[in-house]
Amino acid sequence: MHTYHTPLDLVRSRHVESPVVCVRPDRVAEAGRWFQDNFPGEVLYAVKANPAPWILQALHKADTRFFDVASIPEIQLVAEHCPGSRMAFLHPVKSRESIRRAYYEFGVRIFALDCEAELAKILEETNHADDVTLIVRLAVSNDGAMFSLAGKFGVPAYEAAELIRTARAHAFELGVSFHVGSQCMQPSAYRSAMMEASRLIVQAGVTVDIVDVGGGFPSIYPGMQPPPMDDYVAAIEDAFEEMMVLENADLWCEPGRALVAEAESVLTRVELRKGDALYLNDGAYGRLFDAAHAKWPFPVRLHRPRGDIGEQTASFRFFGPTCDSLDAIPGPFELPADIREGDVIEIGMLGAYGTALATDFNGFGTIERVAVEDMPWPSMFEAQPDLAEDDGATVINFARARRRRPRLKRRA
Repeated sequence: MHTYHTPLDLVRSRHVESPVVCVRPDRVAEAGRWFQDNFPGEVLYAVKANPAPWILQALHKADTRFFDVASIPEIQLVAEHCPGSRMAFLHPVKSRESIRRAYYEFGVRIFALDCEAELAKILEETNHADDVTLIVRLAVSNDGAMFSLAGKFGVPAYEAAELIRTARAHAFELGVSFHVGSQCMQPSAYRSAMMEASRLIVQAGVTVDIVDVGGGFPSIYPGMQPPPMDDYVAAIEDAFEEMMVLENADLWCEPGRALVAEAESVLTRVELRKGDALYLNDGAYGRLFDAAHAKWPFPVRLHRPRGDIGEQTASFRFFGPTCDSLDAIPGPFELPADIREGDVIEIGMLGAYGTALATDFNGFGTIERVAVEDMPWPSMFEAQPDLAEDDGATVINFARARRRRPRLKRRA
């Protein structure tokens, strides 16, 4: 990929015909290193958030060696771009063929389940192997999340103890997992889920080897300012220490959004303006699925080669390039009031699920990727200055310097 210092440099240097995805490898590396240095357990990247090969390669270079995969194509991607890495097949519902191929072709030994029927499939397709780790996914509250993932997966509490006991009898190692929901805004949500998991383990009357707190770690979007990431790690660490019957358990997490959201933005061109409606060459069937269907607020900024941008702003809504009326993004998005055909809008923080959910519907979908070096939006992983007054002078204390937490691995 060609590298530009900023997206504006690209816009000034040449015509932008198709949408251009601006990638920031340094943001992926920084986020990956932060989790490796600060989370006191194993860190699995949730590949579904962004399966782009450059993402996998950047994380691999940042010492990520463990991946949460949900399909054979994701397994193949990790095997190709991150050789020697471990993989956990954490989709709770898998086809028999995918279980069999994962185990025998790719050496996957970790499988998730949330019911006895799925357990039976795993056992049968691995020929009741004695080296399989089973992860029982629990249903927990998603009240602290901006995007709930409850309702589809997870064994309910009234069935969980029996399933944990049954899985224990067949597992080389046994774990429990849960997901508090995407973009979790409350660190306490992890504590509540871990205390519920502890109660169910006690009720089951067995030991577990792994507690997987899943994903849900947030990023910063307009109108969404989560607590510092340190607060999430501290809540998880404290709760893990309080969980009962975990003398030999390891701690895992599965960040997706938090590792890659900051890593991509898209440059999209205005094809037509109708009042407050801007018709773009990317939209809901492209990288803006969440902006359209989840009403997710993404940061925007205008790039104009000549730089003659007026100071007055106005609120706009977007329409994508397809002929489907569902290809609409209501916003509102605040942009310069003099925006016009041919202008280029950068929509930021699209590294999580933007690329992963894009389609080629209606013949649209062609993109170009370039690397850029800027980071114009707030980051969860950079030291945030604490400002204090000292005899009229501003003193800046960077209180969030990186430190390496010891791993909470309890097995001898």
